[in-house]
Amino acid sequence: MLEKIDDALWLAEGEIVSFYGFPYPTRSVIVRLSGGDLWVWSPVKLTDELRGQIGGLGRVAHLVSPNKLHHLYLKSWKAAYPDAKLWGPQSTIRRHSGLEFCPALNDTTPCPWQPDIDQAWFRGSFFMDEVVFFHRSSATVIIADLIEAFSESFLLKHWKWWQRPLATLDGIVLKKHQAPLEWRLSFLDRSPARAARARILSWSCKRVIMAHGQWQRSDGHAFLRSSFDWLG
Repeated sequence: MLEKIDDALWLAEGEIVSFYGFPYPTRSVIVRLSGGDLWVWSPVKLTDELRGQIGGLGRVAHLVSPNKLHHLYLKSWKAAYPDAKLWGPQSTIRRHSGLEFCPALNDTTPCPWQPDIDQAWFRGSFFMDEVVFFHRSSATVIIADLIEAFSESFLLKHWKWWQRPLATLDGIVLKKHQAPLEWRLSFLDRSPARAARARILSWSCKRVIMAHGQWQRSDGHAFLRSSFDWLG
């Protein structure tokens, strides 16, 4: 289940889940920090096979939710790795009152992964915020829902005939690769999001891995710039 992307970065494809009746793939990124610990972004369903493969990489130390929608499997991963620390923005923390989180994620990179990973906090929407990450050594930007890029083949296989035109209208197909329209419209105050965009465009990005859709293996900087044109 694990695909090695770079020396210290792996990708795990999870199951397809229903989001208000629309099939969405799930995807996780695993980074081995310079100290040897594992940083797990947006954990997917933890199968025995995946757990066995992860066991060969190192100690799971950090479980990271980038936004309030990417939380489904935090509880099961925490049960499997009780010593791992839970991280997320305040919007995620509010959804899990029964779990103990570290201080809420924002624009300041926590010390445990500061040498390896930078981050930017997109806020200004009344609907949702998200923390975007940059793994320096692999030059990889890691994004959850701020960019979605469904391929035509995925939509033909998994979405119903009446759902597929909605993906185009929403701007989440490979040719447009943006945040969903309703989320874009919810950014009533765009200045914090523009500051976050400036930060991610300052990163020397080679590739962009998103949670949903076909991720970008090259020309990452140009991909990011066009994906955030909607911010003006």
